[in-house]
Amino acid sequence: MPFNRPPLATLIDRIDSDIGSRLLGALARLRRALTTILARAFAGAVHGLYGHQEWIAKQILPDTCGEDMLARHAAIWKIPRKPASAATGPVVFTGNDGSVVPAGTLLTRADGSEYSTDADATIDAGTATATVTALIAGSAADAVANTALSFVAPVAGVSSAATVDAAGIGGGADVEDVEAWRIRVIARIQAPPKGGTSADYKGWALAVPGVTRAWVYPKELGLGTVTVRFVTDDAPGGLIPDEATVAAVQAHIDAVCPVRPDVSVFAPTAAPLNPTIHLVPDTQAVRDAVTAELADLLAREAEPGGTILLTHIDEAISIAAGETDHLLVSPVADVVETTGNMTTLGVITWA
Repeated sequence: MPFNRPPLATLIDRIDSDIGSRLLGALARLRRALTTILARAFAGAVHGLYGHQEWIAKQILPDTCGEDMLARHAAIWKIPRKPASAATGPVVFTGNDGSVVPAGTLLTRADGSEYSTDADATIDAGTATATVTALIAGSAADAVANTALSFVAPVAGVSSAATVDAAGIGGGADVEDVEAWRIRVIARIQAPPKGGTSADYKGWALAVPGVTRAWVYPKELGLGTVTVRFVTDDAPGGLIPDEATVAAVQAHIDAVCPVRPDVSVFAPTAAPLNPTIHLVPDTQAVRDAVTAELADLLAREAEPGGTILLTHIDEAISIAAGETDHLLVSPVADVVETTGNMTTLGVITWA
């Protein structure tokens, strides 16, 4: 039977009544009587103790505890919080042949993000490419191809402007969200390691910074193989992971998985869903609400090789704030993806 914490007013009334039952006369109930003052003081103290007991009760279990106690639970189950990771990627320099960009050279982006070159780069045929790493870990330092960078201090013989190479700067991730961490701790308790089950591979993938969802496909590439696909929902570049993150997941799983399986880690292939919708009322606010609901649907149900039911697409549109009626012109059937393809939200046409 659950315990209901009594409110402060109830505690005051109980103590007043208790004192009144033991002292004869009406003076015990007077507003300025010492007994009345003491009753309120005692009630406040007891109410605080009840509150502390309520807080302690929540800390006992990882699904209700606070962040500090979650760290204790996570330490017991050996599920450390994923730290922020620094973005890295290639940058192209131009200048005079033979000029050298030394390792540790600082570059900056227009918003102030700074990067450092990992090794010396020598200009040859007018260009040189060097890998850089962001000085501050986090997803904000990720950069798409052709992003402009500039030297913090000039380098002789090298143009002051540099550009991010086609591969982009990626792999940056913020420190793990508390609730995502909580989910991983609970998953570890509910599904303890068993020497290489699907749950184990999923947990190993989710342990890498930036990874938010993962799927495991035993024997997809033949006997003795395991295929892992994952996404990075919170990455600035979108949920399809970049090469650096794929490599990081592959390396982590290779380091912890059993010796026998042949493990392959892949990024899903985006398969954009481009619906056509006749919306009533057709206002920007309702369009935005429908877009948000469709994005939420795909975040919950899309997976590589999965199916998005047509009825669920209709439902997502119907529950959008402000929508009174709609006609889903396309798609006209369930969205079924082939192996490795994953439904993502493309361009919505408002008919």
